[in-house]
Amino acid sequence: MSVVTPLKTAAEQALSAQFAAAKAELPGALPVRKLREDAFAGFEAKGLPHRRLETWRYTDLRSLLREARPLADTAVVSDAVRARLAALALDGIRLVLVDGVFVPELSTLEGLPEGLAVHSLADALVAGREDIARVLSGPGIADADAGLMLNTALMRDGVFIEIAAGTELAAPIAIVSLASGADERAIFHRSVVLAGNGAKATVVEISESAGPAASQINGAIVFETGDESDVQHLRMVTRHVPETVQVQSLLATVGAQANFESFALVLNAGTLRQQYFVRYAGEHSSIGLRGVNLLGGSEHSDVTLVMDHEVPNGTSREMFKSIIGGEGTGVFQGKVIVRQHAQKTDGSMKSNALLLNDGATMFNKPELEIFADDVVCGHGATVAQIDGEQLFYLMARGLPRPQAEALVLQAFAGEAVEFVQDEALRDLVMGEIETWLSLREASSVVSAI
Repeated sequence: MSVVTPLKTAAEQALSAQFAAAKAELPGALPVRKLREDAFAGFEAKGLPHRRLETWRYTDLRSLLREARPLADTAVVSDAVRARLAALALDGIRLVLVDGVFVPELSTLEGLPEGLAVHSLADALVAGREDIARVLSGPGIADADAGLMLNTALMRDGVFIEIAAGTELAAPIAIVSLASGADERAIFHRSVVLAGNGAKATVVEISESAGPAASQINGAIVFETGDESDVQHLRMVTRHVPETVQVQSLLATVGAQANFESFALVLNAGTLRQQYFVRYAGEHSSIGLRGVNLLGGSEHSDVTLVMDHEVPNGTSREMFKSIIGGEGTGVFQGKVIVRQHAQKTDGSMKSNALLLNDGATMFNKPELEIFADDVVCGHGATVAQIDGEQLFYLMARGLPRPQAEALVLQAFAGEAVEFVQDEALRDLVMGEIETWLSLREASSVVSAI
């Protein structure tokens, strides 16, 4: 019987050559090196994800990545990078990655609160911790994803955050990941947050580009939270060059009687695939995944998530709002799995999109896999245009159409934003949304003249 060997694309060939050349100097003790080797072997067997794979059918990475950019191995700390950092109005602890490399001199490392320890991921990989391979792997439901395999193989750095049991952090921890944009690079980074039993913390991720060159970015963050912990996560992916292609993954394992909330704001992100792999490790826990996508031009945002209820008495909520104009494309693929013994599960999943013109596109694919019989689970997905009656009501009171549309869209997005618990961060998110809407409003006024 003949064996059919699939042809590798130019990008896949380049990635194989890059891994072969870089693997000896990528950080990591022996267990990590084996993890990298196994991950890249899995990636080579699958290749770049493409539309024939059900979970990647709307984001064909094989077609998007015609060539693989050179791997970023150093941080280019340019004046543009420093200027962008200075413009960020963030209180609390700031941890800075530039081109995927941790930069201590730009970070806040002095006077850290008691119970909080911060390292570079590279140092943690080299230190040979016994738990490092387990922590990096995250939930098992993520093992087969080719995009994540590539991140595991080629991750160079990131931050490693440990929050001791019982520690309550008053100020957020901000992980600021900047692509220098000095030249076209491929950036691979991963961060880890370990929160002990009873810990309370807010982690903010900010992903931006400081320069004009487009990047290929593959980032991931891993959360492992203990029993009775309360961890809030905010991700903002903004201000990227339109040609940027990126995969951002979130992996979370949540303990018993715990709360984990994640919110993502996406605007001016180029082509973005956001992946969530979340698992319940204990009973009576609550998990929320929410976000707002603001798309224009030819931007593409794909939200794909797997929520795995492995134990009973879990509550999950997913809500994603998309506002799409121009030739933008939105994708929502949500899967909630309720295992056989996960009785008393309460799950709700919603995706709502507003299309601003005929060129905009939205794909919705919500799924429930339920193997238990005593559960309350549901999902819903809507795609619509702006409500004409709402517009008429506002315009009848003297508001110009662009301003009326902006108010309706702000209220639509705000339904998800209100779940951001930190007031200052909620205001930050709404400020970004209002700025995007005001620019659209001004553009609409110019077009009408």
